[in-house]
Amino acid sequence: MSRKKKHGEHENHERWLVSYADFITLLFAFFVVMFASSNQDKVKAKQVSESVRQALEEDRLVAKVAAVLGGTVNDVGQGSAQRKGPGGTMKASEEPASGPEPPAGPVPVELLPSMEFLSRELRQEIEAGRLRLSMEPRGLVVTLPQATYFPSGQDTIDPATYPVIGKVVHVIQKLPNQVRLEGHTDSVPISNARFRSNWDLSAARSIAMLELLATRFQVPRSRLAIAGYADNVPVKDNGTEEGRAQNRRVDVVIVSRLGLVAAVADPQQGAPPAAGHAKPAPASKVH
Repeated sequence: MSRKKKHGEHENHERWLVSYADFITLLFAFFVVMFASSNQDKVKAKQVSESVRQALEEDRLVAKVAAVLGGTVNDVGQGSAQRKGPGGTMKASEEPASGPEPPAGPVPVELLPSMEFLSRELRQEIEAGRLRLSMEPRGLVVTLPQATYFPSGQDTIDPATYPVIGKVVHVIQKLPNQVRLEGHTDSVPISNARFRSNWDLSAARSIAMLELLATRFQVPRSRLAIAGYADNVPVKDNGTEEGRAQNRRVDVVIVSRLGLVAAVADPQQGAPPAAGHAKPAPASKVH
């Protein structure tokens, strides 16, 4: 009886399909993860973009900088860039105080918290036009109009303004920066028994402010400097009474680190008098 021959097992040539299917599955999963990650990044990017837009539109960028650098008194902030800055125990207001002029040129970042603090503390004075704040590359400028702080044609400071000046000094005392006191007049000549010219008057008002800060508020004299510019650095046209009123002023300049450089230490020419506009006034008219 013959035996049946066993046929050899059929070899499977399609086993590679299993590995290929596994590879395709893994590749599909990889692209799904990548796609999900890219969508998540878009969402995050959109959220960041929206936050920045809101901060810029609502003008709260300064408050955020203040939180990091040290916003107000007795707080060095979240970072270490401004250990000597004015601190920030007071919360930044949701709405900025109206009045401070926007910075022109490079901004001395270390003084932004001080400007924010003064903007809140002196809000009423700024809105009433009794004080102006501006940021310049050389520092934070606090402008004190003559009509509010000095009797006409005199260099004595009105005692009623001491509380306002005290708020400015409060910031000065928290900073290591130097302070310049700059006197300015309009273009109307003055000549009387006390002041021979606008140069004398502008310098005398600067000295009066220095003496007040040094004696009443104990600001070290080594931190103070004075300058008298007469009518040489107007901020408005001297051809109008309104312009002359704004030109008669004393600027308290908290000098920035950049401002210590001689090239930017002095005020820049603001609005030179238009030729032929300034009419001579009677010699008896005071500033």
